[in-house]
Amino acid sequence: MRVLTLNPGSSSVKVSLVADGIAVGWAAWDLTDPSVVGHAIRRWSDVDAVAVRFVHGGSQKAPARVDDALLANLERLTSLAPNHQPLSLQVTREVRRLLPDVPVVACFDTAFHARMPEAASRYPLPRSWTAQNRLRRYGFHGLSCQYALRRTGELLGRASEDLQLVCAHVGAGVSVTAIRDGHGVDTSMGFTPLEGAMMATRSGSVDPGLLLHVMQTVPMSPAEMADALFHRSGLAGMSGTNGDLRRVLAAASRGERDAEVALDVYRHRLRREIGAAAMSLSRLDAVVFTGGVAEHQPAVITSVVDGLGVLGLRAGDVPHTDVDRIVTVAGSSVPALIVRPREDLELARGAEEALARVPVR
Repeated sequence: MRVLTLNPGSSSVKVSLVADGIAVGWAAWDLTDPSVVGHAIRRWSDVDAVAVRFVHGGSQKAPARVDDALLANLERLTSLAPNHQPLSLQVTREVRRLLPDVPVVACFDTAFHARMPEAASRYPLPRSWTAQNRLRRYGFHGLSCQYALRRTGELLGRASEDLQLVCAHVGAGVSVTAIRDGHGVDTSMGFTPLEGAMMATRSGSVDPGLLLHVMQTVPMSPAEMADALFHRSGLAGMSGTNGDLRRVLAAASRGERDAEVALDVYRHRLRREIGAAAMSLSRLDAVVFTGGVAEHQPAVITSVVDGLGVLGLRAGDVPHTDVDRIVTVAGSSVPALIVRPREDLELARGAEEALARVPVR
């Protein structure tokens, strides 16, 4: 099957053509160009299906063929993932307009976490708020975790469903997931992609009492608070840069104190989330890092690993290479790995599975 995969980010869309499980073409376009989907379709028009990544799927537990009802449900989740959900909806509608006879499948980051135990998914809030099980922890980066799990099994020579891993997706967004029995059993992101570790522009977890204090001291609307937490916090807010890790590292190398402190907080909070996730496992077989930072800034990853000695990890000398690899020394009791993100392969796999369940009309 030839599947065109579309992975909208906050400002760009990654496009890949996957034929029978092998990527045979790849490109990325700026989403500010309204004709981006048309560019992709003109380049790869001979496809059997199109798969689109959605950050938030709500209660969806598996990839699903897109219809009007599904799009309406996904539209209602926009406020929970404002950086990504509108773009995925925009891309999907354009694909359906340009390729009306080709099935489109939505693949959800949240689906990998849909079987989290109740102890991990529930918030300690009033029952009247949580009775419908909508105000709960959903988790994100599921497609990335799913591929990292599969690839780690290959690298370690073990069945992926038998592995117990901590998977850290470290990109502009950062999440840490405990994986057991082939799915997420705990994760740092929750109801929205704002919870958990510090990120490029997102704050991660902050004492809600602090936020209430700020809103009372300097009156602001919920929209203004959301903008601050999603777009003006994290590495960007602390360092005075745009949050791109390369710029923060450059500022720190020039001796800029704010950037140095931002990096220390970034590493500390990532290590803390990794340690917390490990407690949701009965054993730890490996820690795997994926995402853009893991792929392009391995020195940052090894600096994080070197602070995880309590878990039995010790980083080795890691050259910058495109190869998926173990980055801990031979004496480490637990291996740490860097695995390149390949959400396109999971999107294609999800499309094939969804269309196999429901005959194409």
